[in-house]
This record gives sequence, C-alpha cells and structure tokens, in this order.
Amino acid sequence: MADPFRTRDHVPDFDRHVADYAARSAATRARVPMLRDIAYGLSPAERLDLFFPPPFLATGAVHMFIHGGYWRMFAKEDFSFVAETVTRAGAIAVIVDYALMPSVRMETVVAQVRRARDWIVQHIGAHGGDPARLTISGHSAGAHLGALLFDASQPAGSVSGAVLISGIYDLAPLQNSFLAELIDLSDDEVRDFSPLGRDYPAGPNVRLLVGELETAPFHQQMSAFRSHLAVAAGVGTCERTLLGADHMSIVADLGTPGTEAANQLADCLAAGQSIAAGEGEQG
Repeated sequence: MADPFRTRDHVPDFDRHVADYAARSAATRARVPMLRDIAYGLSPAERLDLFFPPPFLATGAVHMFIHGGYWRMFAKEDFSFVAETVTRAGAIAVIVDYALMPSVRMETVVAQVRRARDWIVQHIGAHGGDPARLTISGHSAGAHLGALLFDASQPAGSVSGAVLISGIYDLAPLQNSFLAELIDLSDDEVRDFSPLGRDYPAGPNVRLLVGELETAPFHQQMSAFRSHLAVAAGVGTCERTLLGADHMSIVADLGTPGTEAANQLADCLAAGQSIAAGEGEQG
C-alpha cells in the first residue's frame, strides 16, 4: 500500500514540477527587483529574500512565504515564483529559508521561522513595508510552520492573515510514514510542535487550502485544524478544496496570477490590509 505522505508516489509528474519551480523562480529573480540573502539570524541557513512591487503599485503590505519539503528538502530559491502574485498585488514578498532536518531538530526549525517573522516586524519598515500589514503563507511543512507563528505563545497581532496550503497540523501520523527513517520525529516533538495541540487566541483570518487530488490525510488534517481554530473566538477561518490540484500543482498555482490559489493569496493580502487599517473582514 502506497504511503499517503510520500508525494512522489501520488504525483506522476513530481520531477517536472520541481524543475518548473526552479525555472520559474530563476525568471522571477531576473525580472522582479529584489534583495537577496539577508541574514535574519546567525546561522548560514537563516536567510531571506525580499521582492519589491513596482512603485506605482506599492501599498506597504508585506507577505512572508514558508516553503515545504517535509522540513528536509527545498530552499527559498525554489519558490521565488510566489513573489509574482504578491508583488502584483502591491506587497513586498519575503521568501524565507531555514535549516533542514535531520541535521537540526524541529525545535530549531520552528525557532528560525519565528526569528524570520521577528526580523520582518523589526526591519521591514526600512524597506518600505508596514509590519502591521504582515500576512503569511506556507505550503505543506511550510503551512505547519506558518501555523506556529500565530498560536497563543506568539506576540498578539504580529500576523494579520494567513493562507495555509496542504498543511500538516498533527505530526503523529508521520511517525508511521516513510519519514520515520528520514527525520525520526520524537514523541516530544509531536507533542510540542503539532498545531492541533496548541492554543489559538483571537487572531488572524486563516484560509486553509488543499488540492482535490491530494491524499486523504491532507484533507483530514485541514478539516481538523479548521475545527480546532473554530473554538478560538475571533479567529475567522475558511477552507477550500481546489479542483484538479495535487500536492505539487497547488503551490505552483500560488505564483500564477488568475488561478484560485493565487486569488486566495491576493484576497488574503487585501483582507490583511483592511484588518491592519481597522476595517475588519466580513464573511
């Protein structure tokens, strides 16, 4: 029986998607004004890239994207293309890197992504951004890490909106997957870093997305996390199943203006700006 978490077994054109990410990202870096490899911490992995909208579109909004890869593969350079949707919406795109497991443990990865968020809040003003207009997105493991940026342990109001795509919010099933030998999640890591085990106060509006063609656990995890967030008064959530999308194409669509994934991201950016301005979001 195929492991439902082993993406390659369920996406026949997995390698084509990976090559396409790289080619599209190189084109984005050549076209969109950017600052590359800014340090947000002391380790070599703690780097981020900034991509800037055309001045006539700039709104001051800021968006942080966290890549997936089961915490063990890919890099920020593979996902520069996400900046296409973000900058066309007038926001600064921040694509972040982090150290990969198993050379570090989950505690380090989570701490690094939180430091990246903190760097944005403290320094993005020097680059024309408004930290009060910070929204986030993440795919797969990146959605998991994104969910740990606005739980009850985090500074209130540091994130005004989130798009979490094909996320893993309960780490326990991975202990019995192909990842057991690759990242060897401990019981303590499952307990401490599963979003389904965290408290969530009133916070950002959260959009949860999954592809229609993804395996059952990704659909189940999305629904479970929405139910978990629903007990937190003031957390607005919605979930969407994107027709025809699989685990790899859904993030490719995030950087393709006009797709449903890109539209959800653009709507998050607009809603985040309204919330920062005190207008709130209806729906």
